[in-house]
Amino acid sequence: MFGDDLRIIYKNDPAAKGLQPFLYPGLHALVLHRYFSHPLYKMRLLFLARLVSEIGRFLTGIEIHPGAKLGKGLFIDHGAGIVIGETAEVGENCILFQRVTLGGTGKHAGKRHPTVGNNVLIGTSATLLGPITVGDNVKIGAETVIIMHDVPSNSTVVGAPGRMVKLNGQRVDQKLPRTQDP
Repeated sequence: MFGDDLRIIYKNDPAAKGLQPFLYPGLHALVLHRYFSHPLYKMRLLFLARLVSEIGRFLTGIEIHPGAKLGKGLFIDHGAGIVIGETAEVGENCILFQRVTLGGTGKHAGKRHPTVGNNVLIGTSATLLGPITVGDNVKIGAETVIIMHDVPSNSTVVGAPGRMVKLNGQRVDQKLPRTQDP
């Protein structure tokens, strides 16, 4: 899987040349999560899992809770300030830019962080809070804020609060559907 993470960097980053991607903090954060903190979390070695996670945050500036589930092909570009919460799930072939937050609202127990589908791009400083669902093939613009609203597949969302501006390739201007409380 390390090779897959490296290939995704070369595929998605035109600046990735030679051995430079080996220096990328996004790659370091994913390796620490995939091979150390998440397996320790699944073995219920919670302190060790969190310790590895905190070391990773210190080294990379990227905070990924050991319980988060990350799909293949995740590309973290300029990852400083990214936060991915404990019950967050990120699908395959997604791109996260710096300062993205996949967090909770503090009002939920159990599943309290976003579930992100496949082929999703989340722009710089976007904030997604609560047990929301982001469908497949979604683009979320920079500085977009989505709190307790689901995002349908094949859409583009921008603004604070987030508004859908594209759905299935057609221009729209509509509010996002409210998430049902679990």
